[in-house]
Amino acid sequence: MFYLSEIEHTLRLPPHLLNLPLNEAIKGELEGLFVDKVIANLGLGISIYDIRSIDGGFIYPSEGASTYTVKFRLVVFRPFVGEVITARLKGSNAEGLHLSLGFFDDIYVPAPLMPVPSRSEPDPDNKNQVRWIWKFDEQDYPIDGVDEIRFQVHNVSYPSIPLEQDRDSKPFAPMVIKGSLDADGLGPISWWI
Repeated sequence: MFYLSEIEHTLRLPPHLLNLPLNEAIKGELEGLFVDKVIANLGLGISIYDIRSIDGGFIYPSEGASTYTVKFRLVVFRPFVGEVITARLKGSNAEGLHLSLGFFDDIYVPAPLMPVPSRSEPDPDNKNQVRWIWKFDEQDYPIDGVDEIRFQVHNVSYPSIPLEQDRDSKPFAPMVIKGSLDADGLGPISWWI
């Protein structure tokens, strides 16, 4: 789920930061560039773990900033296919479930990856959502958002940035996790206790 990735980056350090210790100034700039950002095919940057090396410090003509080549390690969130993760229900509709980890919200469980047999029905508590129900041994097991939900990672994708986006469309997500609930032990935790 979390990995340590080594990255080399050419960093321009603004002059107003030169009064700080070099490591502190560079770490602050790196955090602004990489933390809480999705790096394609790498994952979501969580934290700068450490700075391995700082080279350079060159000031190029007509610039007032120094430029450094920095090697550092970044903690990234990137679940692997088949990993089981616990999340909370953020929303549901006829297409499936929308889950959240708190720090990452772009997790979807489409209807074909729900437990079989499942059905959706209007949610009596919320008109804009549906409630998914799994039928097993003549008993109904609802997914109602009360419990945490275990899901298995089915796919992690990094969609390309759209050139144009409709006003009514949902915001662009640079990393999307598609999950599955169709296996033993998956779904709301109360189903299995």
